Amino acid sequence: MNSVRSLVNELEYLRQMELVDSIQLIDYGKYTLKARIFIYSDLFIQVYRNDKFNTTNFALILGNQRIYGRDELGGEWHRHPFDAPNTHDCSQEGQQSVTLLEFWEEVEQIIEDNF
Repeated sequence: MNSVRSLVNELEYLRQMELVDSIQLIDYGKYTLKARIFIYSDLFIQVYRNDKFNTTNFALILGNQRIYGRDELGGEWHRHPFDAPNTHDCSQEGQQSVTLLEFWEEVEQIIEDNF
């Protein structure tokens, strides 16, 4: 599902989105990717992928605080809900794997409902 290569392709697609101000590649290598998708100067999505360890992290950051996220560790997913971002939602919905584009859709809904 998620890989460094697929995430780079999804980042290129997201560059066209109206809400996206800019995209910053922080680290990009054969097995790892770290990027930020800026919506506003203090609101962005942080993207991390490590293909060697099958780890993916998507986090919506406001200021310096995660306000929503989804993490994959060794193929197992959990969610950090918007109403309680410091908790782990391991329900069936929380364990659902997501692509960056699917996470983007969730973020768009959060922004529409809360900002």
